[in-house]
Formats: sequence, structure tokens, C-alpha cells
Amino acid sequence: MKKIPVVILCGGMGTRLAEQTEVRPKPLVEVGGRPILWHIMKHYSRYGFDEFILALGYKGEMIKRYFLDFHTLQQDFTVTLADGQSRVIKENHGEKWTVHLMDTGQETLTGGRLKRLAGLIGPRPFMMTYGDGVCDVDLDGLWRFHEEQRPLVTLTAVRPPARFGALTFAGAKIVHFKEKSTLHEGWINGGFFVIEPGALDYIRGDVMWEHDPMETLAAAGRVCGYRHEGFWQCMDTARDLRYLETLWAAGNAPWKTW
Repeated sequence: MKKIPVVILCGGMGTRLAEQTEVRPKPLVEVGGRPILWHIMKHYSRYGFDEFILALGYKGEMIKRYFLDFHTLQQDFTVTLADGQSRVIKENHGEKWTVHLMDTGQETLTGGRLKRLAGLIGPRPFMMTYGDGVCDVDLDGLWRFHEEQRPLVTLTAVRPPARFGALTFAGAKIVHFKEKSTLHEGWINGGFFVIEPGALDYIRGDVMWEHDPMETLAAAGRVCGYRHEGFWQCMDTARDLRYLETLWAAGNAPWKTW
């Protein structure tokens, strides 16, 4: 198990998936009968990253409840109804994860959520991603690339659906970062970051991590992009959800690396 924490941003309202997120937070929307958050964590765990820090917000209490019940619901057990006592029939060993669940505010923006976690993250580099996207990126390769390049931030650059923005490269360095621009084509921010703690100093107030902090870091030559040509898909809309469900049901889910 790698002693490198993985921060997952789980606090957004998911308004473009409102038919699902009116009743649950987006990270708990299910693909193949499991929350997409579980799929993301399984991918990290496949590479030995087993410590997670979840930045909660909208309906965060439901995510807390999911993990409080996680171990119990993995087991087969007997309940004596007369006194409510339970006895485990078979110990089904589940995930060997350590999960920190941190309330970072209902309305807090992504940069603000990261900043609020600084004390828990401590003086060590960490992984970070969003609670609504899956991929088959080689996380060991991502980490090695970060160690070789030594930026403050490495992000995974992926090939975009047209509605996303773009990154401009000079070698391994990203020299232009523009979120959701229609003026560029090629590569976009796919999340799956490696971040040095010093990058958090660029977050000034409650801001979007993807705007001023990242734009300033990129302009200063402190951001590198790990190009990932494989599978990547976010779950922004009902159409995205149906696509992921179709892949899973067909036994053809590229992000299932475990």
C-alpha cells in the first residue's frame, strides 16, 4: 500500500444530472449497481493507493452513511429479532481502504475545498481527482512522470469530447491552460492529478481550482501534462451515464482495471 493520499472532490451539486442528483450526491450515482465513486477508488486501489480523503459538500451525509455501512453490508449475518443481536455468519473481507470524510461546505468551490484539506494532507505530495470520472490511466506511470518532471502540478491530459477546453504543450510543460474554451482542440484536463503541497499556496480564497490557481501555475511553467491516449469519460449528463452503463453491461468497461 502506498502512503500517498488520494483526494477526491465529492461536493458539487451535479445540476446537469439533476434527475439523479436530486436524491443523491453525484458520486453515489450508480454504474453497474455500484457508485461511480467506488469505481474510481477501485482503480486507485488497483495501483496500491488505498488512503482516500473525500471533500464532501452537497448531500455529503449520504456519502458518510455509505462508508459507515460499507463493512456491515459486505457481511453475511444472522439477526435475532427478539433482542436485535446480530452474528456474522461469514466474514467477507471488503476493501482495505482508509477513508477520511471531510465536510468542506455546501457552496465551496473546488479550490476552496482543496485549501480546506491542507492540514489533513500535510507536507507531502498527493493524488487528486473528481468524483465523477473514470479512466484506465496508468497511475504508476503518472506518478513516475511527475517525479521525473518535478512540477508543482501534473495533470492527466486526455482527448476531449468537443464541449471541453484545451491545453497547450511545450515539451512536457503546459504553457497555456484554458478551461472550456471552444477555440482549441486536442487535449483537455482529465483530472487525475499529482499535486505538490506548495501548489496549494496558489489558492487564494474560495476559487475554482481550474481557473486562477491552475492558470497562474501554468503561466509560471509549474504544470506538466501526462498524456493519456486511452479511455476517459466523465459523467456529466444522463447521456454520459447511459454510455457508462452500456459499457459495463456489455462486459466492456475499459476503466475496470482490477
